[in-house]
Amino acid sequence: MKQTFLLLAMLTLGSAQAQKNKPMNKEQEIEQKVDALLAKMTLEEKVGQMNQYNGFWDVTGPSPKEGNAALKYEHLRKGWVGSMLTVRGVKEVRAVQKIAVEETRLGIPLIIGFDVIHGYKTLSPIPLAEAASWDMEAIQQSATTAASEAAASGINWTFGPNVDISRDARWGRVMEGAGEDPFLGSKVAEARVKGFQGSNRSDLASPLTIAACAKHFAGYGFAEAGRDYNTVDMGNATLYNTVLPPFKAAKEAGVRTFMNSFNILNGVPATGNSFLQRDILKGKWGFDGFVITDWASVREMITHGFAEDRAEATVKAVNAGADMDMESYAYVNELVQLVNEGKVDIALVDDAVRRILRVKYELGLFDDPYKYCDEKREKATIGSKANNEAVLDMAKKSIVLLKNDNQLLPLKKKGQKIALIGALAANKNSPLGSWRIASDDNTAISVLEGMQQYKGNELVYEKGADLTIGKTTFLDELVFNTADRSGFEAAKKAAKEADVVVMVLGEHGFQSGEGRSRTHLDLPGLQQELLEEIYKINPNIVLVLNNGRPLALPWAAENIPAIVEAWHLGTQTGNAVAQVLYGDYNPSGKLPMSFPRNVGQVPIYYNQHSTGRPIDSDNNVFWSHYSDAEKTPQFAFGHGLSYTTFKYGTVQLNKKEYSKGEPVKVSVDITNTGNYDGKEVVQLYIRDIAASLSRPVKELKGFEMVSLKKGETKTVTFTLTDKELGFYNNEGEYLVEPGTFKVFVGTSSDNVQETTFKLR
Repeated sequence: MKQTFLLLAMLTLGSAQAQKNKPMNKEQEIEQKVDALLAKMTLEEKVGQMNQYNGFWDVTGPSPKEGNAALKYEHLRKGWVGSMLTVRGVKEVRAVQKIAVEETRLGIPLIIGFDVIHGYKTLSPIPLAEAASWDMEAIQQSATTAASEAAASGINWTFGPNVDISRDARWGRVMEGAGEDPFLGSKVAEARVKGFQGSNRSDLASPLTIAACAKHFAGYGFAEAGRDYNTVDMGNATLYNTVLPPFKAAKEAGVRTFMNSFNILNGVPATGNSFLQRDILKGKWGFDGFVITDWASVREMITHGFAEDRAEATVKAVNAGADMDMESYAYVNELVQLVNEGKVDIALVDDAVRRILRVKYELGLFDDPYKYCDEKREKATIGSKANNEAVLDMAKKSIVLLKNDNQLLPLKKKGQKIALIGALAANKNSPLGSWRIASDDNTAISVLEGMQQYKGNELVYEKGADLTIGKTTFLDELVFNTADRSGFEAAKKAAKEADVVVMVLGEHGFQSGEGRSRTHLDLPGLQQELLEEIYKINPNIVLVLNNGRPLALPWAAENIPAIVEAWHLGTQTGNAVAQVLYGDYNPSGKLPMSFPRNVGQVPIYYNQHSTGRPIDSDNNVFWSHYSDAEKTPQFAFGHGLSYTTFKYGTVQLNKKEYSKGEPVKVSVDITNTGNYDGKEVVQLYIRDIAASLSRPVKELKGFEMVSLKKGETKTVTFTLTDKELGFYNNEGEYLVEPGTFKVFVGTSSDNVQETTFKLR
């Protein structure tokens, strides 16, 4: 017996010694370094790490002597700043980093943030347009391209991706997200996080990647009336099943930071919402990165009526789990005293600082604070040929063919006389979109320039009418031309003499985005009038739409034979549009948001719940409808045509009854029946017929892009598991319930075939 005990003791001792001698992995090393550094920090230095300032002075110039800039400069030298945003360019970043690293007591490097929303200098399409590609590899590559340019300019953190789900096109920030569907939105979130950061956490140390930030947590896309910054009011079923899934997907993809949102949820501003930040994000989900506030959102809790003053707002924000304060001046001015008075637990401060330092170590900033400050890399990367080719590829894949009656498209390459009309056709600034603060004005390839490269046709351009009057900037409201029609006659003359008219109409790039809500979703200014006047002269019109949100264009949808949704496509806009119009690229995009018939239908979305009276069963008015318009969208979620045609076979299941946990195999044959090679996004939807909570009439649960040569047939197979068949109840518990399910497969949410199975 003694020998047995002795043997066990030796084995235990040996095992413990082996554990002690076992080399630590990278994450364990980082945790040890974070703990060691935290132990050296004063309370003021800890609070400083939780403080982010916007940089607005020339760091490479003389140090500021007065005003806000002088205060920020002083705090920076004291080590009271953990991060800065909008400082960009290697020289500027190196200068500000040098102060933090070489002039402060502990030399803790800054993390430099920037809004890299759809590219840095070389711009991809706006995110909503990218989502229209339904091509996750392309979207990931787009984010990789953006990250490479941002990193080369000294930036190591982007405030993206925006993963807000929204059903309301009035809200200008729909241009930043992936649309109305949580399944598609989750796939896009994952792709963009991996594009910015790399496929795993160790990739974050590369000088070509940057930390990503999932925003806005949570519910921002449901702002009432589509008015930015407005109140949000929703039930838990919507929160858990629609709003949160893309955030969860971003977390599982490894996103290192979250940004909370401006809105209230259940009466509590998100910045002070512990249910969101502590219970869900850091609790249930186990997120170990850090949370940053949106711009001044700590201070805005006073305006919300949730805090009496800045000190109370600070207490509520820190207690709720907001780790870093962006430009509220709250933490840096209030938090030290609040901790000393016992109003904020030092453990919460330590937790926040630990999270921030962890990400800085993961980025490799402690190993080399200047790793993002290589001027040779900056010069070689930004605006490179490879990056321009990448954004052109993304732009072509983002275009959606909404309508093509009479096969007006593709245009012939020889022998046609084409009139190109619309101020946006020659505009080199608007196509860059809203969030392009690092890009240079007027650097987009215009549609006119793109079409001029095709020499076989006679191309005549006429503006028709100016779209805007005066300056167009990111900060100012636009003023639209509603009176000057002096260019109409020249445009009508060009249209009369043309075989085909291409009209480029829509929104200016600064008409969507933050703070740009609309109560009308039509063509602003004189554009609708111009369109109708040209139609009277020559109805052979290809309407190319430039916009950052779904538009309501019932007249155009009824009368114009060909409509191309070209969004704001970024730097290579004109080349992408021209290649699609002339058939060098066969469009394959699908809408990520429903296009309404009029603004009165908004919010409108495909995955709605059935009412108790969804159809007219008694030939009277007592059913869910409008008396003055159809209740269906003009163009449904998932809609998008091709220059070829596709035929779907019968949807097949491998069996009709399944046990819980057993995979459901769904297959369908797709045949290219047209005259062009093409790609089709095959979409799968389900409906849980009867559940403990009412489920939507359709839910996207799978999609696959299939390339088919003309005449070719392929079989597409989907696998449904518990992950796709379940839902969250109002307590956030995930349920997979037995019962009958419908399965829909087709080319869009409103053009599907269906079958049924039972889950036991």
